Amino acid sequence: MSSDREAARRASEAFTERFGTAPEGVWAAPGRVNVIGEHTDYNGGYVLPVALPHTTRAAVARRGDGLVALASLQHPDTAVEIELADLRPGHPAGWAAYPAGVVHELRDRVPHGLSILVDGDVPSGAGLSSSAALECAVALALRDLLGLELGPADLVDVARRAENDFVGAPTGILDQSAALLCTAEHALFLDTRDRSSEQVPFALAAAGLALLVIDSGTTHDHAEGGYGDRRRECEAAAARLGVGLLREIDDVAALGVLADGTPEGDVLRRRARHIVTENARVLKVVATLRGDADPRAIGPVLTAGHESLRDDFEISVPLLDACVEAAVGAGAHGARMVGGGFGGSAIALVDADAVEAVTAAVTARFAREGQAAPRTFVTVPSAGARRLA
Repeated sequence: MSSDREAARRASEAFTERFGTAPEGVWAAPGRVNVIGEHTDYNGGYVLPVALPHTTRAAVARRGDGLVALASLQHPDTAVEIELADLRPGHPAGWAAYPAGVVHELRDRVPHGLSILVDGDVPSGAGLSSSAALECAVALALRDLLGLELGPADLVDVARRAENDFVGAPTGILDQSAALLCTAEHALFLDTRDRSSEQVPFALAAAGLALLVIDSGTTHDHAEGGYGDRRRECEAAAARLGVGLLREIDDVAALGVLADGTPEGDVLRRRARHIVTENARVLKVVATLRGDADPRAIGPVLTAGHESLRDDFEISVPLLDACVEAAVGAGAHGARMVGGGFGGSAIALVDADAVEAVTAAVTARFAREGQAAPRTFVTVPSAGARRLA
């Protein structure tokens, strides 16, 4: 991870080398891990993310020829130049779709084109929201450069529409909200239905704790496959229950009507049960962190969340299950997969002096599974999107 000053310098110098002129500024937005509250956002529920210290940076300048020029230090062979008027869903594709989608959302207010160079260290495909970090860095840059009167909620919506409508990934507002709203040493308690939020203290080091992130190396893609299936299943369950959003159900007993004896009914009941119980888990964790209780007490709630994602929502994979099992077996207070599922990362809440032992246990389990050692790092709740230069 680079310091803000070093990151801004690197992005600015790369921009100048690429485009022959200095950028007008450099902006950054972080990745995130979600402490608890998975797949609840598009169901109008509660989430509790923290921002990572890892960020994506966007060096940006206006240009006068009507082109949108996109370059990335992580994808040096796939630079894109496209007429502003030619932006449309699917064009461009790949990594460039994320910044292009943000420009597309605001193109009525982009007068003559843009040059954007991207750099970053948020692991891609690891369930740590590298895509939202990219979108939010660009959205913040355009707001500042173009003098747009857009508040944080507006920027969240711009970035989310870029991902939903331009890229085609049916995500909720969790990732973009985390990137834009999180603050250091806090978790963001967000009600995704009314958009109210609270910064909940989450200073782990002071409690002798660490949040270990374990990247399984199994990548995923929200724009295809099971993520969209789960969203459709949740919508179908809500329709059968006669509610607009599963958030409106707060008692699992109410889900019995979904169990109509058909395989589909059983699937919908389990999907809905995850959402109802996950919302309850978020509230339980927040209540613990607000009070004087030892934050270690949230550990079993995290593990219960993983079991629900594994059994009721069916979005875990064997390697993530093994990761959680190994971490808890080695003394972690709790562990769970994070992100959209079907790959990505897990988190483990561990005593600070047990990080090496838990890491070694997970690495050994990966070896027994015939897998390369996972990438691991201790993260601390960090700042949200900001201008660096």
